[in-house]
Amino acid sequence: MSAETASRALFVSLGPQRYRVERPFGAFERGSALVSDVACDSRGHVFVLLRLDPLVDEPRDPVVELDPLGRVVRSFGADDVLDAHMLAVDPQDRVVVVDRDAHRLVFFGPNGAVTRTIGSPERPGEPFSHPSSVAFAADGSFYVADGYGASRVQRFSAAGDRLGSFGRRGKSPGEFSTPHGVWVAGDGRVLVTDRENDRLQVFSPEGEALAQWPDLPRAMDVWSAADGSIFVTDQVPRLTRYDRDGNLVGSCRPVLNGAHGIWGTGDGTLYLAEVNPSRITRLTPA
Repeated sequence: MSAETASRALFVSLGPQRYRVERPFGAFERGSALVSDVACDSRGHVFVLLRLDPLVDEPRDPVVELDPLGRVVRSFGADDVLDAHMLAVDPQDRVVVVDRDAHRLVFFGPNGAVTRTIGSPERPGEPFSHPSSVAFAADGSFYVADGYGASRVQRFSAAGDRLGSFGRRGKSPGEFSTPHGVWVAGDGRVLVTDRENDRLQVFSPEGEALAQWPDLPRAMDVWSAADGSIFVTDQVPRLTRYDRDGNLVGSCRPVLNGAHGIWGTGDGTLYLAEVNPSRITRLTPA
């Protein structure tokens, strides 16, 4: 690193941990699309999700795969996703896209081909009504934040069988305005960003409301590390780190206008998806 580059470097801290801020990360072209979310697989490859208006924009691949250095490996999904909102990587390294206004999940195999879908553009509410995000437990079961039309979280087995749902519209514990982001912690607890209620809610695997962590203005997304640390993005804009019990560890401002999505890797690196300006920001432990 040159002296000039070093002098321009930005750092943030979350409690005792410092991070170097790198933005934009990844040499990919987005055109008119918005960077909507980010996820990583077990190899450290980074999957960037691009969002278009399905009734206005020309189709393009919504999923861009980058290697750990940010170089484009491939892209896919142009003919398979209408309204890319969020994505996740499951325990088998499959990429799963939440196709929000098409009311479905789209599962992609290793070759970028669709292996299954749940839901249908023609049948809103069966089972999803404008879902926002998806998260997987270690056993492959998964939870869908059915966020924009239903204000609930739906639960599925690893085989894709619907096991039930929890939540309804409201402000009380266990209720949601917009359940926007969802994550399954290592201990099985389900973490949900309740966006317009400005909080994170914590649930048991079966949907029992356990806790709510307030003072997160328009909480957007959540991710947790193997050590139990929990990271939440909001639109202050701010990134906040908690310990597993909800104690505040630290906050910082690593992006300009709030991160829509967050994911991390085992070495402590964090990736943030920004809609405006539309890019990926990488936080590397310093």
